[in-house]
Amino acid sequence: MRPLLLHLDNFGSFREPVTVDFTDVDYFALIGPTGAGKSTVIDAICFALYGTVPRWNNENSIAHALAPSAIDGKVALVFETGGRRHTVVRALRRDSRGRVHTREARIDELDPGVPATAGLAAVTSAVLRPVAEGEAVGAEVQRVTGLAYKFFTQCVVLPQGKFAEFLHAKPSDRQDLLVQLLDAEVYDRVRERAVREEAVAKQAAALARDQLARLPDADESAERTAAGRLTTLRTFAERIRTDVESLRAEDDTLRRAREERAAAAGRLAPLDALAMPAAVTALAATLREIGAEVEARGTELHRAEAEEQRAHDELAGLGDKATLAAGLNALDEHDRLTAAHAKAVADADRANGELARLEDEAGRAAAALAAAERVRDRLRRAHAAADIARRLSVGEPCPTCLRAVTELPHHPERVDVRTAERAFDTARRSSDEARTRHGAAVTRAAMAARAVEALAALLAGAAPRGDREQIVARLEAIKAAESAAARTRRVRSTARSAYDDARRRADEATGRSERAWRHLDAARDTVVTLGAPPLDREDLRRAWADLLAWRDRAGAEQRAALAAQDGELARMVSHRDAGRVLLLKRLAEHEIVLPGEPAPDAIAEAVVKAVARAEAQVERIKENRRQARELAEQAAAREHESRVAHELAQLLRADAFERWLCAEALELLVAAASDTLRELSDGQYELALGGRNEIEVIDHAEAGMRRNVRTLSGGETFQAALALALALSEQVSGLGAVASRGLDSIFLDEGFGTLDPATLDIVASTLERLATSGDRMVGLVTHVPALADRIPVRYEVTRDPKGSHLRRAAS
Repeated sequence: MRPLLLHLDNFGSFREPVTVDFTDVDYFALIGPTGAGKSTVIDAICFALYGTVPRWNNENSIAHALAPSAIDGKVALVFETGGRRHTVVRALRRDSRGRVHTREARIDELDPGVPATAGLAAVTSAVLRPVAEGEAVGAEVQRVTGLAYKFFTQCVVLPQGKFAEFLHAKPSDRQDLLVQLLDAEVYDRVRERAVREEAVAKQAAALARDQLARLPDADESAERTAAGRLTTLRTFAERIRTDVESLRAEDDTLRRAREERAAAAGRLAPLDALAMPAAVTALAATLREIGAEVEARGTELHRAEAEEQRAHDELAGLGDKATLAAGLNALDEHDRLTAAHAKAVADADRANGELARLEDEAGRAAAALAAAERVRDRLRRAHAAADIARRLSVGEPCPTCLRAVTELPHHPERVDVRTAERAFDTARRSSDEARTRHGAAVTRAAMAARAVEALAALLAGAAPRGDREQIVARLEAIKAAESAAARTRRVRSTARSAYDDARRRADEATGRSERAWRHLDAARDTVVTLGAPPLDREDLRRAWADLLAWRDRAGAEQRAALAAQDGELARMVSHRDAGRVLLLKRLAEHEIVLPGEPAPDAIAEAVVKAVARAEAQVERIKENRRQARELAEQAAAREHESRVAHELAQLLRADAFERWLCAEALELLVAAASDTLRELSDGQYELALGGRNEIEVIDHAEAGMRRNVRTLSGGETFQAALALALALSEQVSGLGAVASRGLDSIFLDEGFGTLDPATLDIVASTLERLATSGDRMVGLVTHVPALADRIPVRYEVTRDPKGSHLRRAAS
């Protein structure tokens, strides 16, 4: 598991959102004063993955995850493992009672093609598929990383106070960790697979033995018997071929004779089918009657057509009805225009008289308005002068003449000006109404004049032509001629219908006659090959009589020939059946049975099939013998596989196998850790395994005395635990049954201040070598400046009243 991006929002002492970018980091340190929140960054990684933190000493408690004054919080971690990228998010909320709950938990697989430097939002939005939500997130994280929480805190995150947990763990607890790290479960799966393979092999062997027992005739004697019968049948097939050909020739001759007899019998059928239709006798009389009726109806139609033509000629001689009607309409239009013109002249005279009267009235109203306006203006001036006089003072300049006033003027009593103004308004309204009436009269007079002019023009262009009485008389004559023409047309139509009906019936009778002749021709065509005589085309009935007389003579001759053919057929069938009986006896001697009719082809086919069956029997016996050999070999091979699988399952079922495997791995880890500890302790200490697989320390300062690791001091314990942790990180990827447990990161949260300068230098060099030896991230939480200065990437953590803050310090 290698972290790429870590986001904290109201987590622990980090109250403001902060994102830690690890994308280009292999070796880093978290530095800052005590209590600033350095360990909280490591806690956030652990909490995001497993929902708890070792320092809380309670896996079910999450209250410490949310900042004390916060309502909501969130932790998100983007990490890569096994070449795949995931993000795990846990969101927190504080309820009204102050209790902290997990509001959201999820893990998604991300698209690794998005650059990790693109930012948290871009990386986390590129979701390939959701993996798990809620309580299932922890189990899915364990599956993805390959480590349970308790082992993750011993191999990847080494928190404060738990640094030496693996060193001091009981052998059984260390074995549990190694089983998971080494994928020892794979050997259980191998054992289970061996058990299944044993069962499958046993079943396959039993099936092969069963099939072998059920194979028939899988021996040499059966093959010899089948080969002898095949030889006999092949010899018989050669001998019987001539007899079958003879039987086939007799069948062919008999078939041709039957075909000839059937052909002769077939020739009788059309002779017997000849019969004169019942309607032939009455058809000639019908044709004569309908011919006479057609001729009579034709005469009537010709007479009616002549009458209709005469009536139309008389009507055409009376002239064009439309022209006469147009002349009569022109006379009516002239009379109407004359009356309209006289009325328009009277209307124009009245309009002109009214115009003169209204013009005089408008003049009087205008004069009255001018007089009222003069009176009003005079009174207004008098009132204005009186008003000015009231404001004058002797010696003051006059506002009108601008000279000094020597004497105040005297004005008579003023008359009410409002009366004059009302009189003016009344006169103005009367004048306006008079002008309006005068204008309307002008318009009416003009329109009346234009109407007189228009009607005069129309009347001048509508001069009448012809005499009204003569036109009316000719129109009456035309109407009478039209009635006569319509009557003759109806008579002609009735005659035409009667003629057409007679012609239709005549055509139908002719059609029946033609069909009767075609029927006679068709009947003769069926027997023309038998020598039917030619027909007399003049008389249908006589033609039928001649054909039927010939039919009687030809039928007698055909029946005599059929009797002779029947006798010959009976003799041929008797001879053929005798030969077939002899042939069937020979077939029975060779156990050849015919399933159907004993025809030559069926006999030949039965012999061929008997030979084929004998050949198949020989091949089947040979195949059975070959299958018997294969089944015996297959059963032996499966039984061998079953024994091998059984032995493997028995070996892997041994209780000591897992302990032996973990002991071997632990021995390798302790040897690697011992080399590191020897270097850290300047050759004083080494690690070794005790008789019960407990870890012991060898103290070379005490003549190589072995003692329990719990007897080490704090600083010595730190060195031993660090050596073991580094060995675990370096060796685990090569110890497993499959290369699936690569620990891509290790985070150390422990005080390096207990180390002397020389040991600190060795620790720093060891960590640098670990960080540069492979694709592994190493992170430290330290207060030691000498160690921090040697680390290429440092994240400085500070704290103020607003919470913890993190920034990447310059290298």
